[in-house]
Amino acid sequence: MLVYLQVIEEPEGKNKFQRLHDRYLGLMLHTARKILDSEQDAEDAVQEAFYAIAKNISKISDPECIKTRSYVVTIVENKAIDIYRARRRKAAEPLNEDTAGISFGVPGNAVAEAIARLPARYREFIILKYAEGYTNEELMHMLGLGYSGVRSLDERAKKKLKELLEEEGIDV
Repeated sequence: MLVYLQVIEEPEGKNKFQRLHDRYLGLMLHTARKILDSEQDAEDAVQEAFYAIAKNISKISDPECIKTRSYVVTIVENKAIDIYRARRRKAAEPLNEDTAGISFGVPGNAVAEAIARLPARYREFIILKYAEGYTNEELMHMLGLGYSGVRSLDERAKKKLKELLEEEGIDV
C-alpha cells in the first residue's frame, strides 16, 4: 500500500485511495479470478490496477459512486486480460476475446442482456463510453490506446452489439 501512496502527492488523494482500496479490494480480486485461473496472476492484475488507479486518483471524484466502481472493475479486467494475453502468447495460443468478465443487466431488458453477452472488452468500452460518459480522450488514457484504436474499438463494439440485438429480433 505504501508504494501506491508514494505515487500520490496530496493528502486528499491519499485518503481517497485508502478508501477506494478498502472498498474494492475484494471485488477486484474476484473480478481478476474470473478471468485468470492462477491466484498469483489475479493478485498481480489487482496490484497493477491499483498502481494505475493511484496514478489517476485525481480523476476520481467519489470513491463510493457507481461510476468509480465501473472504472475500478474495468481497470482490473483490462489488467487481467493483459496478463492472460501475455501468458497465452508464451504458450502460442490465441486469446479468446469472449472471455467473460463480470455480468450485469436487468432481467427482461433485451439491450442490457445483449450488452452482457458482449465480449468483455467490448462490454467495458460500451459501458464506459455510453453509460458512464467518458470521452474518447479519457478512454485513450484508461485503455492505453491511441485515438484510432479507441475509434476502432467503438466501431467493433457497436457492430457486435447490433448483431446481438438483431439476433433477438430488435431492429437497430
